[in-house]
Amino acid sequence: MLQTVSILITGKVQGVFYRKSARDQALAAGLVGHVRNLPDGSVQAIATGEPEQLNSFVGWCKQGPP
Repeated sequence: MLQTVSILITGKVQGVFYRKSARDQALAAGLVGHVRNLPDGSVQAIATGEPEQLNSFVGWCKQGPP
């Protein structure tokens, strides 16, 4: 069953390719949605997919790119 999550990532996440890395990770996991920079300096990701894929993506978002 498809689910949708909205994730707000804060900290130093703009100007460090976080958005592109998150987008690439979501696409690799087979998710659909978008990742965008917000005016306050945070990044928002909205993703739709199977729970297992979403859990993996949320975990990646918590750690960020290597």
